[in-house]
Amino acid sequence: MDMKKRITVELRNRDPAEVAEMVVDNSPSLSGEVEGLSDKFVELEVLRMVNVGLHSLAKLPSLPKLRKLELSENNLSGSFETLSEKCPNLIYLNLSSNKIKELSNVEALQNLKKLQSLDLLNCEITSLKDYRDSVFELLPQVTYLDGFDQEENEAPDSEVDEEDEDGDDGAGPTGDYDDEDDEDDDDEDGSEGGEVGLSVRGKRATHQEDDDDDEDDDYGEEEEEDGERADAQGQKRKRDAEDDGEDDEDDDDDD
Repeated sequence: MDMKKRITVELRNRDPAEVAEMVVDNSPSLSGEVEGLSDKFVELEVLRMVNVGLHSLAKLPSLPKLRKLELSENNLSGSFETLSEKCPNLIYLNLSSNKIKELSNVEALQNLKKLQSLDLLNCEITSLKDYRDSVFELLPQVTYLDGFDQEENEAPDSEVDEEDEDGDDGAGPTGDYDDEDDEDDDDEDGSEGGEVGLSVRGKRATHQEDDDDDEDDDYGEEEEEDGERADAQGQKRKRDAEDDGEDDEDDDDDD
């Protein structure tokens, strides 16, 4: 699908004045120029035209609110005066993997007074001696070149920052909520509950020992009583035997 048709599809019957972002990556321009966009896109803030075969930006319409422009993997070599005329509020510009060879090719970007981030990766200009220092000197308004500032500090990822501010897309309760539940569970089943359980078990064990002692005492008393009964019976038998003996002697005397 070519660029012009792609833009028609992306509109989805909306008024161009309502569109804030347009992506037409990999949809080739039949003329090598910008096709399908017009001055009616007055609210457009983000425009991506990656790998669409652009040779020129001469037909880029006026986009007063455009902040981010992605033009990587095209055939652009210069003539960027159009950008400062048509997109004066541009903050981020990606020209990586284009045919930019000399500093003079990007000199026109000096007029983009709000430009903060510029990407020229995989362009021949990056092979020039003191490339980074030269570009920063030529474009003093630029803070980040190829993703890093002059002190080699990496540029912040604005999209990630926005997700963090939104609380990870409104995900569920944080881990603190679960920790509170865990603490409640610990209070119910934890050390205090465990000590109570041990105390109860200890009391039960004590009662059991007392019962066992009582049973031992009862058993000892029963043994003692059995012994006394056995002695009494033995003495009775002895007396009976003696009585029998005396009776026998009396019988002999009578004879």
